[in-house]
Amino acid sequence: MTGNIQVILAAAVFLTTYAVIVSEKVHRTVVALAGAAVLGLTGLLTPEQGVEAVDFNTIGLLVGMMIIVGITRQTGVFEYLAIKAAKMSRGQPISILSALALVTAVLSALLDNVTTVLLIVPVTFAIAEKLRVNPLPYLIVEILTSNIGGTATLIGDPPNIMIGSATSLGFIDFIINLTPVVVVVYVITIFILRLIYREQLTTTPELRESLMGIDENSEIKDSALLKKSLTVLLMTIVGFALHQYVHLESSVIALSGASLLMLLTRDDPEHVLRFVEWPVIFFFIGLFIIVGGIEHVGIIEKLAEYSLRLTGGEVLTSGLLILWLAAVASSFVDNIPFVATMIPLIQDMGRLGAIENLNFLWWSLSLGACLGGNGTIIGASANLVVIGMAEKRGTIISFTEFLKIGFPLMVLSIIISTAYLWAWYSYSTVMVLGATLLVGLLLAAVLRLLSGR
Repeated sequence: MTGNIQVILAAAVFLTTYAVIVSEKVHRTVVALAGAAVLGLTGLLTPEQGVEAVDFNTIGLLVGMMIIVGITRQTGVFEYLAIKAAKMSRGQPISILSALALVTAVLSALLDNVTTVLLIVPVTFAIAEKLRVNPLPYLIVEILTSNIGGTATLIGDPPNIMIGSATSLGFIDFIINLTPVVVVVYVITIFILRLIYREQLTTTPELRESLMGIDENSEIKDSALLKKSLTVLLMTIVGFALHQYVHLESSVIALSGASLLMLLTRDDPEHVLRFVEWPVIFFFIGLFIIVGGIEHVGIIEKLAEYSLRLTGGEVLTSGLLILWLAAVASSFVDNIPFVATMIPLIQDMGRLGAIENLNFLWWSLSLGACLGGNGTIIGASANLVVIGMAEKRGTIISFTEFLKIGFPLMVLSIIISTAYLWAWYSYSTVMVLGATLLVGLLLAAVLRLLSGR
């Protein structure tokens, strides 16, 4: 097979895979594996090259965390937290919206956003039913805050897991560099959402009292398992914080934590492995192979060269271009395949020698891809999970309805991120935080004036 034919084939498989994933006509896992199979059957990639293209650090981290969270979920602790947050809001629907948003954001940062919405959505429907309010505002808020919270840490959102695996950046690096701007984006987003939904979320005193009568302690199903699970989860998070200093991959930490918890609980492995979202794992595997195909034939390197010519190799310009490109693209294409494509592109920009320190570009990619997932209902995996769970319960979240709320808030979050990245690149850390807070306060003041409050 000649070089030109290889390039055409790899590009055709890549673009066709993207198109079918976006169309949602065929399950994305099937599409990704079919694309990978085509590359193998045509001889474009050998089996060894296909295996080499798979990022097993990402796979291991995902599997390990899925097992830990799956076992912990059996204790009922996540339902306990959601109900406790609702009761602390005194049964006020608009305050419950803020409380569930905070629980969703924090759990998304510490676990991952897909797992978090799987845990929170059923409780949300139960609370909405008790108060006889429309669950739709709560679901939209949980989608948005799951993606915002997941942006803050290495393990919070699949794009960050992939970036961390491809670089030397660790858990603490993500917290130090991304959490400040994520906090500002979160606060502004919740402020706006409260303004939007404050008139829609009302209930009666009697219904509020019925919610207050729920015993959250009854949700804890196994206290002994809860102690074991939380201990291992805490040890795993500490391990993530230290992994780059003890020179261990994040996947080793996650799989070690999962193994320890399985030893402590003595659960049947067949039962435990059901907690792993195998379609997600094989989607990643197929995707890595497809991206490996276009990297193998040199398409990624050519795109990197073009990008450098476009920006002149200037770090700030390159970073902001990546930020906005990632945000817009991730709104309309699942951010996982987009990031899988961008990672080797940025790596090639570094290999070509025009940009020595790529960290600024990695943070730009993370913010754009994770926050960009809030632009549309198909922008991130967590969004799709909530749609499916809502539909099963008779609640439909339409593309247009979500777009009206999500896309403007996504653009606002990227404007804030632009200010943050510009200040960070141009000035000191103190100036970064000051500029980010100033932008947030100014936006809050403008929105308060516009709301007439």
